[in-house]
Amino acid sequence: MEASSGSETDGDFNGMSIFPLIETVVDGGSEVLPAFGRPISVSAVFKSDRQGRFVEFFRIYRPTDKNEKLEPFKRCYLHLSQVVKIGPKLQMWVVEDSDANEGPSQEFKNNGTKLETVASTDANTLAKNKFEEKIDPSSAKMYFHYYGQLLHQQNMLQDYVRTGTYYAAVIENHADFHGKVVVDVGAGSGILSLFAAQASAKHVYAIEASAMADNARLLIAGSPSLSQRITVIHGKVEEVELPEKADILISDPMGTLLVNERMLESYIIARDRFLVPNGKMFPSRGRLHMAPFRDELLYGEIANKALFWQQKNYYGVDLTALRDKAFQGYFSQPVVDAFDPRLLIAQPVIHDIDFVTAKEEDFFEIDVPLQFKSSVSAGVHGLACWFDVLFDGSAVPRWLTTSPGSPTTHWYQIRCLISQPLCVLAGQPVTGRLHMIAHSSQSYTVHLTLSASSMTPDLNGVGGTQTSTVELDLKEPYYRMTQFPAYAWFQQEQTQQPVSSSLLLRYDSV
Repeated sequence: MEASSGSETDGDFNGMSIFPLIETVVDGGSEVLPAFGRPISVSAVFKSDRQGRFVEFFRIYRPTDKNEKLEPFKRCYLHLSQVVKIGPKLQMWVVEDSDANEGPSQEFKNNGTKLETVASTDANTLAKNKFEEKIDPSSAKMYFHYYGQLLHQQNMLQDYVRTGTYYAAVIENHADFHGKVVVDVGAGSGILSLFAAQASAKHVYAIEASAMADNARLLIAGSPSLSQRITVIHGKVEEVELPEKADILISDPMGTLLVNERMLESYIIARDRFLVPNGKMFPSRGRLHMAPFRDELLYGEIANKALFWQQKNYYGVDLTALRDKAFQGYFSQPVVDAFDPRLLIAQPVIHDIDFVTAKEEDFFEIDVPLQFKSSVSAGVHGLACWFDVLFDGSAVPRWLTTSPGSPTTHWYQIRCLISQPLCVLAGQPVTGRLHMIAHSSQSYTVHLTLSASSMTPDLNGVGGTQTSTVELDLKEPYYRMTQFPAYAWFQQEQTQQPVSSSLLLRYDSV
């Protein structure tokens, strides 16, 4: 908008009502009183000062005695204002008002009266926030319902690898938290906020979008010595406003395969919105590990599920028309379980993600080229994946790992089976691609391709290439944690050990 020096242009905020509250002094104390019994109109004014600079302010009008006309009441400069979102349609504005005769040319002097207003805006007039633009509402509803239940919070709290590592990372790096402002992104039960307060944080803002925020308030209130320094805010990090910037972000944004549930994107958004330059993030880095594996028992277990559809006389009905589709359906489910690390047949490929520099868009599509060298002659049944994250504290950097062979976490590991296994010799290269595309159900479609040269020549006597591809939905995993241990046969196998334990320990101790 352009205007000549000294001119001003008014424009009404459509759909907005304003309820002024005047802070007055009563018997030495302050009291906030309503200015009027009903909402009044508000106009936005853009006016240039004598130097031609534009200064934005609100001009508030109040009803006259006859309640027919409006007269100027207060002028409120935006640079002297603070806005706090207190609901999906409500904002609290804390502003300093100025007399009608005062203006920018008088150095924005004011009469010292504080004016607090609650503005109610029609949600249809507001642009959708980033979360609503990319996430299906039904998925979000189920997601927040899930994390709003204490039994699921208990499942995470009782993951002593997870909770204990967070506790150690905070307490051992006490100096990083001492006297600092902390934001807990997706606070859940509030346990990480309490850890930060134990480490002498100046103040902790615990942001939680689910109904668990109410339980977090109860849990935090149970520690009076800490609760005075913790504020629970019920809302999404994409929407809420904070009164100050944070020195440290702390969060548990990891899902299976590290990126499932797409909370890492909210973690990045919180970094951009709330963290001071060069502020710390706990965690600050994530690594996704991928390696080919062999597991005849798992492959047979999944393939046999489709045998049901091979019946030609099921109550007089031929089911075989759906056999192939059912077969592919079973292989489209990533397997979530804890497996023996000796099933791996090559050193893992590592995809590194720096949370400090990553952009939100980096998580919309993740493409990882795969290149391995088989350590044994074996059948390749798929790709095994796990992750770790780094808490890069000033005193003690600490890793949280979900690797096979390490103490099991509630994330377990992920294995992506291929419907057509590959046959490889010791030392033979295995190549491929892991391509993950985010979707609106807060998860990813996973496209996996694995290839190896054929062990036998084709009809022309020329060696061919074995290639197997599969599409998986990370949103629909096959949870196998309650299965009977399928690796007893390893106890008698002494001849070949695909990957030594020392290999995995070397990666996990970096």
